[in-house]
Amino acid sequence: MLAQGALSFSNIGTGAMFAGVIIGLAATEIFVWISSIKRLKINLGDSIPPAVGKSFNVLIRFILVMSGFALISAVLNNVFHTDLVHIITMLIQEPLRTATTGLLGCVLLYSLGNFLWILGIHQSVIYSSILEPLLIVNMTQNMAAYAAGEAIPNIINVAFVPAFGMMGGSGSTICLLIATLLVSRNKATRGVSQMAFVPGLFNINEPVIFGYSIVYNVCMLIPFVLTPAIGIVIGYAATAMNFMNECVVYIPWTTPPLLSGYLATGGDVRAIVVQLVILILGILLYIPFVKMNDIVMEKTMASE
Repeated sequence: MLAQGALSFSNIGTGAMFAGVIIGLAATEIFVWISSIKRLKINLGDSIPPAVGKSFNVLIRFILVMSGFALISAVLNNVFHTDLVHIITMLIQEPLRTATTGLLGCVLLYSLGNFLWILGIHQSVIYSSILEPLLIVNMTQNMAAYAAGEAIPNIINVAFVPAFGMMGGSGSTICLLIATLLVSRNKATRGVSQMAFVPGLFNINEPVIFGYSIVYNVCMLIPFVLTPAIGIVIGYAATAMNFMNECVVYIPWTTPPLLSGYLATGGDVRAIVVQLVILILGILLYIPFVKMNDIVMEKTMASE
């Protein structure tokens, strides 16, 4: 006889990832709290090696945590006909996803993440921990709808943001590299741009972030934060007005610009046009700040 209700198929996919993270964090905190209770520790005597005693103590705490969650799961399943994953999804994930993966929420969160780069803090603390799990849920829904021939429910998803807001990486720095090669007269920045251009085509922009550099560079604050936001807004508007298809293919983040839009939208050539517009606007936006950065660097070198 097979056990029923223990783990549904829907709870082991990407849609349950957010709930899994929360449950994992809660279980860890409970485990740490139980570990601090001295009464639950077992003294096996001096004749037992310390490593063996510690392993038994950890095993007891582990059993208590697992039993507690198993009891909660049994009550929810048999009495309320639901589970923790469903409850967290409905009460936390869906309201949060609606707020953060809408146009305004996505632009604000991603812009905040890019601003943190200027302070030397990796934007993944915002994007990877808060935004990306919810964007993955959106993409999962899009792929399921596309496979079933239904209307695509979400414009913004985990393929949309990199394709239109991260061309070259955080800050859409491929625009910065092209702008630098076009107008900069500083040998240092031109050298970094030439070296970083090929990695930048594959959205690897650490050479730009730390070599150009973006970190603590006030001159680059405005374009670094604003260019991706403009790209997301333009991509969203183009999709909402049915100028291009929704993103329905989960592409690798290293897919080069122009190709990424084409693949993510399921082969829509119009997405390439949208990316070209964003790319040109990004270059134009970066140009005056590249010139400003050249002036600052020249003055800094002269003062030294």
